[in-house]
Amino acid sequence: MSMLVPPLALSAACTACGLCLLTCPERALLPAPGRPSLDARRCTGCLACIEVCPRDAIVELER
Repeated sequence: MSMLVPPLALSAACTACGLCLLTCPERALLPAPGRPSLDARRCTGCLACIEVCPRDAIVELER
């Protein structure tokens, strides 16, 4: 059985600037109170959000 959990996590360093929301080609990051939430069904793991985050608040998890 494959897991739908994406290999990404948003840390407390997130300031909710919204750059990741605008950058994600799959719209896998959704606005939420405090910081964006990640829709695991949409995330393809392209890592565009990691590249654009000015706070390095999005981290790739080990598989």
